[in-house]
Amino acid sequence: MNGMLRLALAQYAIVPLAGVADFAASLDSLAGEAVAGGAELLVLPEYASVAAAADPAGSCDVTAELDRACAASAALLDAMRAVARRHRLWLLPGSLPARMGGITRNHAPLIAPDGRMAMQEKRVMTRFEHESWKISPGAPPSVFETPWGNLGIAICYDVEFPALVRAQVAAGAWLILVPCCTDTIAGFNRVRLAARARALENQCFVALAPTVGEAPWSAALDCNRGYAAVFGPVDRGFPEDGVLARGALDQPGLVYATLDPARLDAVRAEGAVRNHRDWPAEVPVAPVVSLA
Repeated sequence: MNGMLRLALAQYAIVPLAGVADFAASLDSLAGEAVAGGAELLVLPEYASVAAAADPAGSCDVTAELDRACAASAALLDAMRAVARRHRLWLLPGSLPARMGGITRNHAPLIAPDGRMAMQEKRVMTRFEHESWKISPGAPPSVFETPWGNLGIAICYDVEFPALVRAQVAAGAWLILVPCCTDTIAGFNRVRLAARARALENQCFVALAPTVGEAPWSAALDCNRGYAAVFGPVDRGFPEDGVLARGALDQPGLVYATLDPARLDAVRAEGAVRNHRDWPAEVPVAPVVSLA
């Protein structure tokens, strides 16, 4: 493990894009900005690249937009890998839908500076994904080896389920990356509060990167609310609210944080509480108690 990680989180503005080349140019610009800010890992939101597949005429056809996004998936991944190689940057360029054998899944690539790539699929679908896009649940959570140790990825809604993140932490992940896309403040708050809870209960870092902005020409990304943030344990050596960094609501830009996994080792050993260690191995079904 190579010590501290300089992280950049994109509050990614959804704007009209004329295809894959436009998205690649946008990503390249963000990567250059992130590197100039000292970042070693850049994170974009869930479905950030879907804007490249939206209908510029603004027809907002849900099925057609998904079909175009899936058709562009391979080209988008090639562009993402090229940006990571060009800037010598670790990159989580958001998530994107992909279709194989008639099955559509939402997956997020983690790309190394030399272009090597691994995928985390979204495990639990939202109602829009299940009912409108017919996206299927993906593989169980994985952890990914990096120079800074093992990292996990929980795509948006997945972070709302403690068992998914706990499985990653139990496998050694000290940082959970959460690319997210929410169209209301309530939706963003569900993800935000869940991320804070996961950081508290696992004594780990959790980092959010959201889409922002209005895009009435897109069926899937018509409204985007939120801000980037990094949460940590609520204990000794950390802010009293557990918030290490946060951006301005709904404003495009990058939010930076420098994270040291050694701080987690210290709080897990010497904190006022030991949530990470005290996690119950198995909780039996609660009995029904009669007051009669």
